[in-house]
Amino acid sequence: MEKENKDQDIQQLEDTLTFWDHLEVLRWALVRIVGVMLVFMILAFLSMPYIFDQYILAPTTSDFFVYRWLEEVSGGMLNFSDDFFVQIININVASQFFTHISTSLSLALVMTVPYIIYEIWRFIRPALFDHEVKHVRFAFLGSTVMFYLGCAISYLLVFPFTFRFLTEYELSAAIQNQIDLSSYIGNFIMLIMVMGIVFEMPLLAWVLSCLGLINKAFLREYKSYAVVGLMVLSAVITPSGDPLLMSLVAVPLYLLYELSILIVREE
Repeated sequence: MEKENKDQDIQQLEDTLTFWDHLEVLRWALVRIVGVMLVFMILAFLSMPYIFDQYILAPTTSDFFVYRWLEEVSGGMLNFSDDFFVQIININVASQFFTHISTSLSLALVMTVPYIIYEIWRFIRPALFDHEVKHVRFAFLGSTVMFYLGCAISYLLVFPFTFRFLTEYELSAAIQNQIDLSSYIGNFIMLIMVMGIVFEMPLLAWVLSCLGLINKAFLREYKSYAVVGLMVLSAVITPSGDPLLMSLVAVPLYLLYELSILIVREE
């Protein structure tokens, strides 16, 4: 009973807030997000040499555990050379310093995602009806899980094999590949972020359905076109053209589309 009265008091307080009051609430939410991100950035900055050696640069050698594991699982269908090694070079005086900062910021952003979603939830919660709270809470929780799942798949599958294909591709034997640090880390962060965002597809579909823009019938009607689009996206993400690797990316994307159909509204 006390909890219901407290919720009613909070709701009444929110109803009396003006537009500028809401902006003030949003401002403090942003301040808290920046503060949390700053803490994570400092921790990432201090740990970055270890993170670089053990994780970020791991796909540049044949010792990367994913290469070895997939060789065993595929029964030799995927054969990775034991002498694979790509040396990352630096040709800019300040590149290592700025890479240290930018990578720490990117890692901090990834680690702050749950807190960002929590602050968004706190901000929009008073505007929701009681019957909407449960569904929205589930959507925000699911979006966090899906984001990290997308990042993990990118780190374990998408980036390593994209990187191997591009570094082993040979236009001419007279051309020697020398991979610059900025190029490597730029592609690394971009692919992981892109896959994390792509895995938010079900949440996006749910929001669009709430706005009345799509429904189950719409997604089912255009499923065949969506499958073709997802296959094209898989081919772009994994340029090696290997059917097995394309499947490793295409299957999760298709399952995301099916999940989107399950969670959107009927009408």
